[in-house]
Amino acid sequence: LILVRPAHSKNDLSGIIDELTNTNHFNNSNLSIEDVEKIRESDDNIAYVSPIAVLHETITGDHVVDSAAILATNPDLKSILKLDLKSGNFIQDNNLKSAVIGHSLALQLFGSSEPIGKTFSFAGHKFIIIGTLQKIENPVNFNGVDFDQTVIVDFDQIKSLNPQIQQINITVKDNQNIQDTANKINKTLADLKGSSGSFTVNHGNNISHPISNFYRIISLMLAIIAGISLFIGGISIMNLMLVSVTERTHEIGIRKAIGATNTHIFLQFLFESIILVFIGCIGGFILGYLIAIFSSTFTPFKPFISLEICLVAIYFAIITGIVFGLFPAFKASRQKPIDSLKFSS
Repeated sequence: LILVRPAHSKNDLSGIIDELTNTNHFNNSNLSIEDVEKIRESDDNIAYVSPIAVLHETITGDHVVDSAAILATNPDLKSILKLDLKSGNFIQDNNLKSAVIGHSLALQLFGSSEPIGKTFSFAGHKFIIIGTLQKIENPVNFNGVDFDQTVIVDFDQIKSLNPQIQQINITVKDNQNIQDTANKINKTLADLKGSSGSFTVNHGNNISHPISNFYRIISLMLAIIAGISLFIGGISIMNLMLVSVTERTHEIGIRKAIGATNTHIFLQFLFESIILVFIGCIGGFILGYLIAIFSSTFTPFKPFISLEICLVAIYFAIITGIVFGLFPAFKASRQKPIDSLKFSS
């Protein structure tokens, strides 16, 4: 797979997010439908070429959907993305104003996942639905499009709306020669536009690079937040245990009077600290999972907890309990029996 996108100069987090969502490409694209045809002719190794142009319009069918996503493309998109149809056919190169609709948008617009033959309109254009897409479990992709919430139409049918092409997808016949094909595409577009600085041609690992950067930054932020939370939680546990030591000074004196050693007292309070942190860990698991389930109702991400995550969380909980329980346990173990028995809270 080869992707052609408009170039931009952002290198910070906002630039990475633009890469992930294609927002920047949509607003500032210099790609055209003529570029699509020139790319198709640039190398015999090219199998399919399709433009990606997204509009957001109010769509009227049996119901009205505000700011719905309309994807203008060509028939090659089905082969490039391997889109699965639930029923009907994909758009064709003809004069018929036909459309393919995503599963969720079909339910919103018509109250049915089988709206073939029904019509809808937007911006003065009327289309008939000839196909529906299978429900997509994970709609996040390198096109910046949620196909479950999108209607797909032929680019030529909405030229009057002047849609901007934010991306061009290309597949090749022989993947061994993909670098040569990418170079030819780059040269073709550079000759057309007079410069290679106004667009980017990516393939292979370069396609996932912006997404990897985005998740790397998110992971780093979460790690920092988790570290701060552990430290604050540890300080709270230590303060709680110090209060417990003070309140139970008389109890410590009694235990030492009947034979408990410093080690016994030390281990008792250390294990109490670990148990407190472990209970907090279990509570955090339950609360976090409930929040994840709630979040999944309005995001495409599904909650998932692996055994590795559980073991790592328990490990850090135990370490936190030990580190922040050492001082209170040591203080408790050093209490003198006579002074402890005289102590009254």
